[in-house]
Amino acid sequence: MIRLDSISKQNGQQLLFIEASAALQKGERIGLVGPNGAGKSTLFRMITGRDEPDEGQVLVDRGISIGFFSQDVGEMSGRSAVSEVMDGAGNVSEVAAELQELEAALADPDRADEMEQILERFGEVQARFEELGGYALESKAREVLDGLGFSQEMMDGDVGALSGGWKMRVALARILLMRPDVMLLDEPSNHLDLESLIWLEQFLTGYDGALLMTSHDREFMNRIINKVIEIDGGTLTSFAGDYEFYEAQRAMNEQQQQAQFERQQAMLAKEIKFIERFKARASHAAQVQSRVKKLEKIDRVEPPRRRQTVTFDFPPAPRSGDDVVNLRGVHKRYGSKVIYDGLDLLVRRRERCCVLGVNGAGKSTLLKLVTGTTTPDEGSVAVGGSVKMGYFAQHAMELLDPERSVFQSLEDTFPQAGQGSLRALAGCFGFSGDDVEKKCRVLSGGEKARLVMARMLYDPPNFLVLDEPTNHLDMATKEMLITALAGYEGTMLFVSHDRHFLAALSNRVLELTTEGIHQYDGGYTEYVARTGHEAPGLHG
Repeated sequence: MIRLDSISKQNGQQLLFIEASAALQKGERIGLVGPNGAGKSTLFRMITGRDEPDEGQVLVDRGISIGFFSQDVGEMSGRSAVSEVMDGAGNVSEVAAELQELEAALADPDRADEMEQILERFGEVQARFEELGGYALESKAREVLDGLGFSQEMMDGDVGALSGGWKMRVALARILLMRPDVMLLDEPSNHLDLESLIWLEQFLTGYDGALLMTSHDREFMNRIINKVIEIDGGTLTSFAGDYEFYEAQRAMNEQQQQAQFERQQAMLAKEIKFIERFKARASHAAQVQSRVKKLEKIDRVEPPRRRQTVTFDFPPAPRSGDDVVNLRGVHKRYGSKVIYDGLDLLVRRRERCCVLGVNGAGKSTLLKLVTGTTTPDEGSVAVGGSVKMGYFAQHAMELLDPERSVFQSLEDTFPQAGQGSLRALAGCFGFSGDDVEKKCRVLSGGEKARLVMARMLYDPPNFLVLDEPTNHLDMATKEMLITALAGYEGTMLFVSHDRHFLAALSNRVLELTTEGIHQYDGGYTEYVARTGHEAPGLHG
């Protein structure tokens, strides 16, 4: 359906693609992977015609419809979310608009003499509308919005009043309702909570078109895709299978390449030694010459490209008392909405509690109460002895001083630390070389999140409170964070919609429900096994 034929593309000084080729066939669900800045978004733009390759061509079969979801959703306002979504449904929305005009024309007494033609056209358009499933369209649009977590109120309210994250969901719903022949989804799992993520997973599993997507959520990716295309060093390499298979296959390929490289290096060394030894002897001149020629012709095996894997080791945190935080009889409401009505909760040392609950159940409120960023209307929140708390909140990224560089931000936080150790810290969190000189105002969401985390973890607290810490992180940084936190000796209370993160780090689950908190010993994996669902809003 779509072919990339020997494409080359340069972006400023950076070579993104060098004679790269790949194809997307009907029924394929492809995960596009590669390091940040490798050219994933550029590839999407070339397929949709928003960008051109410098050489080679992008071939798209005639007549196929393409739906493209990107993080850049543009302006939306003045219409309800439902209308906005229906407007994206391609032909059917144009037919619906004509149908409305014809209905108005039928009721217009000034056009009585055209009535016959209008009626005839109305019949044709109505039949076409029905054929396109137009009458079912609104209920389908509501179904998709409901799956993505919208309440009826939000569906009918002005889309302009929604936050950026919710507008993203509207843009995503437009593409899903359109059900094009090909879906291009750039990070569709960002900004979704766990329930919406699982709903989207099921929707895409049942979609029969071709799909090309990127995602930093490995669990989500793994369940949907049946092929991987990797962008690395300007080439596109295809792997049949899911994400886990790709990882295993890539590791194996790297091992084989390393072994080949080492074998060839040993052989070359031997040949060079022979040449060096005998080049001065006339009796061996012919042999030396033939070996020199042979060496010139050999195709050199490159060593595998070393992926930058960064590791961060926690300095040991000071030990806290056994009772880390105790909430007793806590009441909290926002206006008429009651969030907590007499909540009791004790978090003990070395527990890693993940907080689950449907939208609006009070997950972030619980974290704010624990960290003292909000106070209970009634009841008490007592933090235990020797507790040193670190809080990662979504708004923490807005508090970075835009005019300070990455390095200055670290220096401001740790004036006693040496330059070397701060550079090493920056490197662990993905700021190498000149990246440390970047001003905070030009950092991406992911870079800001990494900087906030570096500042929080260098002098480690013994109680970490994390609100969606992985939202903007790529897979490599997530893996680094999971590895680092797995060895962390302190206590954790966290909210995340990343199932890999939840399963790797939790040893207790707090599920917020309308009846209060349900507590489960054992981590997220045990919770799923015991309840039979992956998120509180999904039963079965």
